[in-house]
Amino acid sequence: MDPIESITPYKDSSLAMMLEAQARGWQVHYFLMDDVFLDNGIAMGRYKTLTLYDDNQHWFDYGDSGECRLDTLDAILMRKDPPFDLEYIYCTYMLEQAEENGVLVVNKPGSLRDCNEKLFTRVFPQCCVETVVSRNPKILKRFIEQHRDTIIKPLDGMGGKSIFRIQAGDPNTNAIIEAVSKDASSQCMVQRYIPEISAGDKRILLIDGVAIPYALARLPAPGENRGNIAAGASTRAQPLSERDQWLCEQVGPELRARGLLFVGLDVIGDYITEINVTSPTCIRELDRDFDLNISANLFACIEQKLSA
Repeated sequence: MDPIESITPYKDSSLAMMLEAQARGWQVHYFLMDDVFLDNGIAMGRYKTLTLYDDNQHWFDYGDSGECRLDTLDAILMRKDPPFDLEYIYCTYMLEQAEENGVLVVNKPGSLRDCNEKLFTRVFPQCCVETVVSRNPKILKRFIEQHRDTIIKPLDGMGGKSIFRIQAGDPNTNAIIEAVSKDASSQCMVQRYIPEISAGDKRILLIDGVAIPYALARLPAPGENRGNIAAGASTRAQPLSERDQWLCEQVGPELRARGLLFVGLDVIGDYITEINVTSPTCIRELDRDFDLNISANLFACIEQKLSA
């Protein structure tokens, strides 16, 4: 995961998972990405054990530290936030080595590499709004002119960073495309603008392809187009609609087949806009508003797979 000192405890999903693991009698080993390495083809890690507390002022204590073969662990949860860069990819190769020696890695390292959170939507065209992916300004501008009101974003970001709304005729169109595509050197995604963003960008969590029956709608702040909590959005928990449930049924079997055990769908109106596989969040908000324990569902699933 990312440094535990820097998390926001009351809304951190990784902390919720660790608290549940501890409650079940698991020993929690904590690794940063630079703690993972290969030694003569063996995946290794420098760890610290943790004692966790559900306390916003004091949420952990360090215990023992040491070095271990990753294949001596029962399960590894990969919870490093994007950016999804080459360093992230290199780490998945090392985790894959541990997986090949019998460790359950959540989510499956090969699928983390294959399933870019923006591009993975291509597998489910029936669930998605009109979209183009390119780094060619002419192609991007043609799509913007065709659909008149659009959203553009990079393929490797999170938290609403570098997401812009472009309407046909916007004098800043060229500058925005240059910025997001890094002067036509990086692929980006443009989607038709979905007006229902005003009702929230819904986060739906799935465990082994099965949806938690509630969504967290993230409502853009006044003057904002982005439904991201990091961009100031407020939240409202709500039951899944029939359309939400249908979308989850469309993607669930594929998630299960790819070993994507814990996934967050982003849904605006009737459409999936992203499929978050690296470090989905919103556990604690849904737990609080609907008296759930989503981490317990996840660890029950993990334990079932370990005993299979």
